[in-house]
Amino acid sequence: MATASRRGTEPGTARRSPWAAWRQWRKGRPFWGGLATIVAGAEISAIPLAPLKIMLHQGIAGIPSVLMGLVMVLMGLTAWFAPQYRTLAGVLTVMVATAALVMSNLGGFLFGTIIGVIGGGMVFAWQPLPAGPEPGPGPESGNEPATTSGHKPVPPGQKPDFVSPPTLGTEPPPESHPTR
Repeated sequence: MATASRRGTEPGTARRSPWAAWRQWRKGRPFWGGLATIVAGAEISAIPLAPLKIMLHQGIAGIPSVLMGLVMVLMGLTAWFAPQYRTLAGVLTVMVATAALVMSNLGGFLFGTIIGVIGGGMVFAWQPLPAGPEPGPGPESGNEPATTSGHKPVPPGQKPDFVSPPTLGTEPPPESHPTR
């Protein structure tokens, strides 16, 4: 029994495959936006470190390029490992990628800026999946299903128990005017 618990295969429990665990981890965070952000940051950082024939002559101006690329890589990793900060990571990624357009060889010859803006937008726009519905009583229990607002649905041909309030700009019916 001790060897079974060490391997994670308790009797009566199914072992998850590594691909299923990877899929669950990947779907729980802005994976593709973070990947695009990391690729863009690596590309912006790599250009100033390339041989002189590939990069434009920068001198001391290469330092901000490397720093901007490292910030973008850090924002991509933040999106992966701390998805609750996805809004901040997405906005900073778009800002740094746009600044790299001016400060770093056209943002890594436009590739880094374009991929960085797309990745930052994907990170910013990502939303976690809502929690699944709780298993409730089945249709055979006799309970009527509730709508998303928590009220029971109104059968066709019947009026609801409540009356909707009048819209702005309409006058109440004449029978409700007080008389003096």
